[in-house]
Amino acid sequence: MSTRLKADLALASCALVWGATFVLVKNALADSSVFGFLAVRFVLASIVLAALFWRALKSANAADIRAGIWLGVIMFGGYAFQTLGLLTTTPSKAAFITGSSVVLVPIFHGIFWKSKIGVTVWIGALAALVGLYFLTVPHEGLGRLNGGDLLVGACAIVFAIHILFVGHFSPKHSVGALTFFQIAITAVLSMLAVPVASAAHLEPARFHASGPVLIAIVVTAIFATAFAFSIQIWAQQHTSPSHVAILFSLEPVFAGVTSYIWLGERLSGKALGGAALILAGILVAEMKSGAPVAAESPNPTG
Repeated sequence: MSTRLKADLALASCALVWGATFVLVKNALADSSVFGFLAVRFVLASIVLAALFWRALKSANAADIRAGIWLGVIMFGGYAFQTLGLLTTTPSKAAFITGSSVVLVPIFHGIFWKSKIGVTVWIGALAALVGLYFLTVPHEGLGRLNGGDLLVGACAIVFAIHILFVGHFSPKHSVGALTFFQIAITAVLSMLAVPVASAAHLEPARFHASGPVLIAIVVTAIFATAFAFSIQIWAQQHTSPSHVAILFSLEPVFAGVTSYIWLGERLSGKALGGAALILAGILVAEMKSGAPVAAESPNPTG
């Protein structure tokens, strides 16, 4: 087996794990509050990443820490919106809505960094926008839009901003240090959010270490965050950007398949058409935009 094929299979496995996490997190939320789950997940991920990147952490400077804090604040916002949204929307819908963040990246880059936005990017954005309408808006109209879909839509916007900031900071700072500090800050903010959310009557603090919760914690913290990130860094060195774009665009597809198998989720014909349009928009944005992208998936949610 060639190294390039191994790299492609490795990236496909990352997309599969990230897609499956939407279902795992949805199941875990039956036994855990949103911020309780996020706190445990990111504390464990921080410990694993500290073990993986300890050399980079020893040489980290104040600038690395500041950049990691910025990224961590943004990342926390994205995961908070996404996981809150999963309480009331389905894994497939959440995955495709989150994936649309990729389409926003070149548009935001053009707005804030004054770069040219090509015609293909606008075509991809239009396809994704129409797809989001078909996927999320019920026959009764916008007034009956699922609140969870709106929260995940906010998550997509925040993750697009996160991608841009990772693209801005990563050339100037250690990848290992940035990775650890943003995950650690997300863990700290998640822990702080537990009592705040409880006091504000947003959600009661709870964490029942059931089988679904523990499985979701292990998969999201270790496999979908620490290991997948490390695998991705290696694999992207041995395959083409177009292959990376295509393989990463499979994440919401894998989410839909796993949700169909495990939860029996079935999208309507209209919703499937919307998902296909979003997928087309993602592919156009990733392969044609030329905008800087993150060195990691913005949505290993789950």
